Amino acid sequence: MATTNAFARTYTQLEAITKATVSLRAQGISNDELAIVDGRLAQVVKIKGDSVTLQVFSGTEGIPTDAEVRFFGEAPSLNVGEGLAGRFFNAYGEPIDGGPKVEGEKRFIGGPSVNPYKREQPSQLIPTGIAGIDLNNTLVSGQKIPFFADPDQPYNQVMAQVALRADVDKIILGGMGLSNDDYLYFKQAFESAGALDKIICFVNTTEQPPVERLLIPDMVLTAAEYFAVDRNEKVLVLLTDMTLYADALCIVSNRMDQIPSKDSMPGSLYSDLAKIYEKAVQLPSGGSITIIAVTTLNDGDITHAIPDNTGYITEGQLFLRQDTDTGKVIIDPFRSLSRLKQLVQNKKTREDHSQVMNASVRLYADAQNAKTKLENGFDLSDYDMRCLDYAKEYAVRLLAIDVNIPIEEMLDTAWEIFGKYFSKAETGIKESLIEKYWKA
Repeated sequence: MATTNAFARTYTQLEAITKATVSLRAQGISNDELAIVDGRLAQVVKIKGDSVTLQVFSGTEGIPTDAEVRFFGEAPSLNVGEGLAGRFFNAYGEPIDGGPKVEGEKRFIGGPSVNPYKREQPSQLIPTGIAGIDLNNTLVSGQKIPFFADPDQPYNQVMAQVALRADVDKIILGGMGLSNDDYLYFKQAFESAGALDKIICFVNTTEQPPVERLLIPDMVLTAAEYFAVDRNEKVLVLLTDMTLYADALCIVSNRMDQIPSKDSMPGSLYSDLAKIYEKAVQLPSGGSITIIAVTTLNDGDITHAIPDNTGYITEGQLFLRQDTDTGKVIIDPFRSLSRLKQLVQNKKTREDHSQVMNASVRLYADAQNAKTKLENGFDLSDYDMRCLDYAKEYAVRLLAIDVNIPIEEMLDTAWEIFGKYFSKAETGIKESLIEKYWKA
C-alpha cells in the first residue's frame, strides 16, 4: 500500500527484515535515496525491479512488518556556503555545536570526481611544520596520502597539529568513530588556537550508529569541492579513521549476506576507498583538495585488506611509530613515502632539499645497521658510534611529530647535525652545496 504527496511517498508493507536492512515493493525510487522507516533514518542500497532494500542506520530491532516507510525523494545533501566555516556537524550535515542551520545552496553528496581532463599536475607545496613530513615526505596540493598508525599511536593529535600548521585556506575534518575525548580534543584544540574560521568538522562518535560513518567522507568532500571548485581555495581534508569506515562497510555487507573478500572485507572495498581518495585534485583555477587520512593497523599489519588497498590508491604513506631510543613518536623515514615530493622539492623549496633528505635518511639507515651489530655482539667502529649518536639527535630534532619549524630551519638543522657527527665526505652531498651550506 502506498500514499503519495508532493514531497514524499509512504508505504506500509515490508517484505523482509534483516539485522540492518528492510525490503519492500516500491516504484519511482532512486539509488541512495533517504527514507524514514518506523521513525528511523534509512537509505536505499539496492534496487532490483520494484524490490527496494534500505539500510537502516540505527538497526532494525523492533521494526514490525507493517512499519511506515516514507521516502524523501532525494539522496543525502548538504547546504554549502561560507556559513560552513567554523562549524561542527553530524553525519547528516546537521549542526552539533548549538549554532543555526547553514543557509546556502543544496548539493547532493557522493557525486563523481573531477574529470581527469580538467585536472592539473600537482605543483604547490603544503608545509605542515612537521619535519618528518616536510623534510622527508613533502606534501603537494592535490595529493592523497594516508597515515598508517597502530591504534595506540597519537594519530588524532598529529592530525590536529597538521590542521593547525598547514598553510591552506580551509581544513575539513571528517571524524569516524571518534571517542568523545577525541571529539572534545579536536574542538578545544581548534578553538584555543583561534583557527575555527577556516576549519569545518563532520563527526560521528562511538556512541552513534557505526553505519552513519559511511556518510562522513561524502559530506566532507561535498564541502571541500564547494570551496575548491567554486571559490578556488586550497582545501586540506583530514579523515580519521578509515579503518573504522571500512568496518562500517563490512557491517553493512555482512548484514546484507554479501560474500566477503580478503580479511572479511566486502568485495567493493577498493572502489569504495577509491571513490573517496580520487576526489583529491589540483585544479587549473588554483583551487585544490588534498586528502590526508588515518588508517589504523592491526598489530602493524600493512598486508591487511584496508592498508593494502589504500596503498594502491594513494600516493605514498606516512608511517607513525614509537622510537625506542628516544621515546618520541616519529614519522618513520624508512616506511614513509611521498610519491609526489619531487614535484616541489628544490623547486618550491631550497636547492639543497633533496640532497639533505637523502643524506639524512642514509645516515639514519647506517645507524640502524650499527644498532643491529651492537645487538648481535659485534664491535662498533668509530663511524658506527657517531651514527648512533646522530640517529638520536636526528629523531628528536627532525623526525619527532612535536617538531614545529619552517622548512628552511629544518634544512639548517640537518646541516648542523651533519657537521656535529660527520666529515663533509661522509655525508655524500654535492661539494657545491657543502661549500654553501656546511655549518662548521
